[in-house]
Amino acid sequence: MTTSTRKRSRNFHPKVIKTTEEHDQALARIEELFIAKPGTPEGDELELLVLLVETYEAEKFPIELPDPIEAIRFRMEQMNLKQKDLIPIIGSKSKVSEVLSGKRELSITMIRKIVSNLNIPAAVLLQ
Repeated sequence: MTTSTRKRSRNFHPKVIKTTEEHDQALARIEELFIAKPGTPEGDELELLVLLVETYEAEKFPIELPDPIEAIRFRMEQMNLKQKDLIPIIGSKSKVSEVLSGKRELSITMIRKIVSNLNIPAAVLLQ
């Protein structure tokens, strides 16, 4: 650890992040500690700071879950699937059409099959 790093680490004390300024300071300190080895005091400080920053960011910048139908449509696009490809997962052609148009709710059976076949998290589909 260099003298300047030691000096900065004495001036910076990890704590719960409550402001943008504290967030910026924690990020700057993380950058200083980035190559710290696990199991060292610097590595432990890095690990703690990362947890504090993640907690702050999760609270201040929450990521909303996508709409279930939009998630299905997105995955269909990613996998190059057509509506007919969902028949074994959702049911009949009409059920697939009703689900994708929002006229029919997803059943637990449908959700289970979508999770296992399309790898969409259940939390997205259950909202």
